[in-house]
Amino acid sequence: MFKKRFFSIGALLLSLMILLGACATWPQKPLNSVDSGQTKQAADLSIYPKGDLFITPQELKKRLGDQTAILVDTSKPDVYEKGHIPGAIGIGWHGLSQIVGKPGDPLWGTTLDKEALTKKLESYGVTNSTLVVFTSNVLPGPGSDGRNVWQLRMAGLDNVKLLYGGNPYWKELGYEMTKEASPKPALVTGLILKEFDKSYSADKNYVYTNLGKTVSIDARTEKEYKGSQDAGEARGGHIKGTKNLVWSSVLNENGTPKRPEEIIKRMADLGVTPQDDFVVY
Repeated sequence: MFKKRFFSIGALLLSLMILLGACATWPQKPLNSVDSGQTKQAADLSIYPKGDLFITPQELKKRLGDQTAILVDTSKPDVYEKGHIPGAIGIGWHGLSQIVGKPGDPLWGTTLDKEALTKKLESYGVTNSTLVVFTSNVLPGPGSDGRNVWQLRMAGLDNVKLLYGGNPYWKELGYEMTKEASPKPALVTGLILKEFDKSYSADKNYVYTNLGKTVSIDARTEKEYKGSQDAGEARGGHIKGTKNLVWSSVLNENGTPKRPEEIIKRMADLGVTPQDDFVVY
């Protein structure tokens, strides 16, 4: 059973799902090694217990133009317009969330309900057999591609992946970016989502009931953790007893995740092992 719970999600969510999902012994080979010459060796995803949540840039490159695959870019609209992977659909960072009202209003920022989410995905051309890949500019954030993978996994879609390293690593490998608008996706029908798997999330009652019992991690910046409301927070500060681990601290400068043992060490410093239940927001 999936034990980790998430209150509000970004890139840290997927990193922890992938890196702390199980115990493993990791081979000591460079994670992003590159062959000499023009051939670029793909990252070894087998070092991650849940590495199947990723797709490498090399594999995605082979699937561009494939009618059975859809690439979704969750960067902010202005960032998307400055350059994206050819064919990527831009949906912004709240594309699959409820944003009626303002931050702090009931349900603001939460996942669309099952019916609305189904219709939204069908408008992007998603079927139950479609490979859906999410990407973004990754840094400086807000990690919305990871959030979207979590949302769709929660809704029962297993053919959903996160581009390893996102757009930054794609560009580092020398792959094409474009400013041209992608073709409008063809509307489909018949997508079937499951009832949301609540083991993927925690509500405020769960968090309150488990204060002092379960480690809670605030993945925002230290400034926000200490009370800043610059990002539009309805209230400043953090949940009592929560520990701070900035989401970007589990990533390398090129947007790829750090090695598993590095994440394990960071989590251990917070009092969390791979076997523990914890909440991240």
